[in-house]
Amino acid sequence: MNEPILAEQIADELRRRILRGSLPPGAPLKERDTALLMGVSRTPMREAIRMLAQEGLVDLRPARSPVIAKPTLKQVQDQIVVLQALELLSARLACAAASDEDLQDIARLHRAVAENYDALDALDAFELDMSFHRRIAQASGNAALAETHGAYLARLWRARYLSARMRRNRARVVGNHEIILAALMARDEAAVAVATQAHMASMEDDIAAALRAEEHKESKP
Repeated sequence: MNEPILAEQIADELRRRILRGSLPPGAPLKERDTALLMGVSRTPMREAIRMLAQEGLVDLRPARSPVIAKPTLKQVQDQIVVLQALELLSARLACAAASDEDLQDIARLHRAVAENYDALDALDAFELDMSFHRRIAQASGNAALAETHGAYLARLWRARYLSARMRRNRARVVGNHEIILAALMARDEAAVAVATQAHMASMEDDIAAALRAEEHKESKP
């Protein structure tokens, strides 16, 4: 298999292990041992770890094994402020810039969540949810914005998953996405701004609660 593609597949698997908690914050990620366990060579493993480090999921350390990142609450809160601004700008720009194909693709992702939400595994539902938001950023017609949005989405990936898993709410995810989609389809910039802000209004509080709950759980003997 092509090594760049293999590295992406390894990164996907490690990312899911991080989200599920089998690779908890602060745990070492030993390149050689992990490569052996996954049956791959060290070159694509090294590249996969580099990808995860760029996403903020792994911290690299000189002459030592990388560790699974454990950002502070303040770091996460700062990133949320930026992501909220990026989501709002993406949605507003997409109203004018999105092609009909873009809008149909966003609608398809919405249906995938709406029609299967109750049956989906929490992680699968979360990944579809994030795909919906990523696709809106891509439909903004601004490559720099889409790239920056993707970077911040990746950095908040674990924190948002913890929050989504703890407060799984079909009405909030599916219902809010429905309103955002309707505004995009109508190319109504004012309406999509209101819908996006409403959808993200409780993000900081929800994530803070999820991180504190995890911290409390870890502190128990």
